Amino acid sequence: MKGRSVARLDNMSGDKGAGGPRGSRQAPLLVAPGDDLGDSGELEAGHGVLAIDGRLRALKQGRMSNRDGTVSVEPRRTAYVPRPSDLVIGYIEGCTSNIWFIDIGAPFNAILPMSLGPSKAEFGGIRKVLDIGDAILCRVQEVEENHSSVVTMKGMGLRAIRSGSVEDIDPHLLGRLIGRGGNNLRQLKEDTECRVVAGDNGRVWLDGDLSGIIDARDRLNALLTEAKVEEYRGDA
Repeated sequence: MKGRSVARLDNMSGDKGAGGPRGSRQAPLLVAPGDDLGDSGELEAGHGVLAIDGRLRALKQGRMSNRDGTVSVEPRRTAYVPRPSDLVIGYIEGCTSNIWFIDIGAPFNAILPMSLGPSKAEFGGIRKVLDIGDAILCRVQEVEENHSSVVTMKGMGLRAIRSGSVEDIDPHLLGRLIGRGGNNLRQLKEDTECRVVAGDNGRVWLDGDLSGIIDARDRLNALLTEAKVEEYRGDA
């Protein structure tokens, strides 16, 4: 981080500092990898924190919190980890004679066998069905131990995306877009008269007339900006 000091546990004093009571609870603070978070003799290392030479060090950028003497860092950006039955939006990145390789925003590409694709293709004609760069709405069918996954387009509503716009958001902010009971998502659809499909991997398909798509994109960006500001302040 440039030109801005970062508040940390070890440079705070009194009951709110690193040496405060073990039962104290810190408000989330923004830290960067390598930041000194306090004395490992007084505090315990939680998620995203490592004890090195008697000090706690942040392993990633994110929001730091002290819960009952355990210091953790929750990453500001999270990679999508696929789970069976997840609805996802992916992009075709490659193919063989009978398999497509799909970017779903996970650490590993998913595979889409032709048997689970939208239709059969003659030998050598797989790209006539789905070509490199095409966007698809699909569902995770199974996940291997190494987090590689198999997706399917066999199911109601699953299809190639031929119109509209696909927007990317951080997967951990997806809940803010959807809202309690789906209220935010439903309101966005009603106000813009657009189809809005939120994938579990943080990709959102907006489809409708041009003015509606632009309006939906602006509202989506405003909602996410508000969520990020609250996250930065520790309100979320």
